[in-house]
Amino acid sequence: MVDQISPALARRIALAAQGFGGPRPSAPGLRQVRGVAERLGVLQIDSVNVFERSHYLPALSRLGPYDRAHLDRLAYGRRGRFVEYWAHQAAFVPRELWPLFGFRRAGYLAKGSDWGGYVSDNRPLSEWLVDELRANGPMRASEIEHDANERRGPWWGWSDVKRTLEWMFRTGEVVCVERVRFERVYALPEQALPRELLDASPSEEDQVRELVGLAASALGIATEADLADYWRMLRSQVKPAIRDLEEAGVLLPVEVPGWGSNGKPGRAWLHADARRPRRMEAAALLSPFDPVVWFRPRTERLFDFHYRIEIYTPEPDRVFGYYSLPLLVDEAIVGRVDLKADRKAGVLRVQSAWAEADAPEDTAARLVPLLRDAAAWQGLDDIALAGRGTLSPAVASELARA
Repeated sequence: MVDQISPALARRIALAAQGFGGPRPSAPGLRQVRGVAERLGVLQIDSVNVFERSHYLPALSRLGPYDRAHLDRLAYGRRGRFVEYWAHQAAFVPRELWPLFGFRRAGYLAKGSDWGGYVSDNRPLSEWLVDELRANGPMRASEIEHDANERRGPWWGWSDVKRTLEWMFRTGEVVCVERVRFERVYALPEQALPRELLDASPSEEDQVRELVGLAASALGIATEADLADYWRMLRSQVKPAIRDLEEAGVLLPVEVPGWGSNGKPGRAWLHADARRPRRMEAAALLSPFDPVVWFRPRTERLFDFHYRIEIYTPEPDRVFGYYSLPLLVDEAIVGRVDLKADRKAGVLRVQSAWAEADAPEDTAARLVPLLRDAAAWQGLDDIALAGRGTLSPAVASELARA
């Protein structure tokens, strides 16, 4: 018989695996920030910084205000503990995982460029870029002098040099060693990674199995689709890995009521080391790209919370706001808050605040300390409410009371 896990316990397992439910350190340091990043295994990167860039937010959600320089130290430079790669989307991952994405780099190389065929048809440019980086060390695309380095056409106005470097980033012919004003600094792999990682060559089967195991540990309890999404793999790729890990006792097959089609129990896998908390105490604002919510079908399955980011939605058609952050209270997502860091005015602007239909009465009281932490973390002196959204009146009252 397959064990059955209740939906409530599944939520608590998932949140505990993601690092929620424990006491927050009073002064998070490098070790705690590194612990969050390694627990998740991946920090998704996004260019939007209306509040803060997404890769900084998971540590804030789990630790509270921390020094972002700690994450920069982990993510950047030859001595950094992480490396950027196309893991979930563009993301930081522990550099020890570099060999596990060999299959992905080989896949990009095999299919060639899907950007108009330019790279495939102009291989001399990529070879010239390798020579340039070898001679000069890490460089941004904008620093490279070449006739092809002229912005034009689609793809964000990329030059052919930039487009070629981006393709080489995917194939592993170059790596990103850091970012300057969010622009990638490209280097040859041997300029940024230790030899033992570059020489490691596990089989594709071993790579996928290891990645599925890491995803299962980070998720706690997961369906096949959840495990595939964590590293953006095909479900056909992860099936054999799940079978192997189940046979090894790493994954335990379970059923969760309501996780199947038409409300029926659905098959999932519980990581053997996953905690099973009896209760969950947590309060956090989540990045739209946090692993708790980034796979929307899982978000709906776990929390009965329908979530879509509205960055790309025309303003008149937005419902909840441009950069709406889900609000986690204990084991439920009870609202969403659209934040903007107005750095010039020194104000954290709460563009809107919305409560879910079943949000508890103390939702605003649980949110306000998070807003104060967020403002302080951003170096902002005040919080200003635009007044939009069903939760805004209660937040205004709570701020006035405080």
